[in-house]
Amino acid sequence: MKGFKEFILRGNVIDLAVAVVIGAAFTAIVTSLVTNVFNPLIGAAFNASMLDEALIVTIPTVSGGEAELRFGAVIGALINFLVIAAVVYFVLVLPVNNLLKRTFAKQSDPAEAPVDVPPTDVELLSEIRDLLRQTVTPTTEGSHGSHAAPTGSTPVVGEGNGPLGSR
Repeated sequence: MKGFKEFILRGNVIDLAVAVVIGAAFTAIVTSLVTNVFNPLIGAAFNASMLDEALIVTIPTVSGGEAELRFGAVIGALINFLVIAAVVYFVLVLPVNNLLKRTFAKQSDPAEAPVDVPPTDVELLSEIRDLLRQTVTPTTEGSHGSHAAPTGSTPVVGEGNGPLGSR
């Protein structure tokens, strides 16, 4: 039961449910628009009260009766589809595509670099090294620091602070 509860409360399921409800309401609006506005206008052009009653072709059947081909109803369904497709495209698809295009353009813009980028480890260590070089004062001429042996002398094993002769 816990898994079902988590499934239902996930955002995707709720978004899908809202989309189905809004889609059903939207379909009712478009169907009413086609039935009450477009069908009478096109039906008036074909001398019929509704598009469903226009462009009816009667053909004989094998049993001797008649069958009706209702091309007007097919045209009405086609208009219904085109209206729904146009509204979905111009109200949903086009704005979302423009929003995505602007979002990706901002992300991929190399001219707009982040302002507060922290320095990397290498940059910090380089700064520390440079500061240490500036603050060390040589004790003798040619010396590179207090840990270095005087210049001109050769180190003797067992004497001094070298790796083999530390005190």
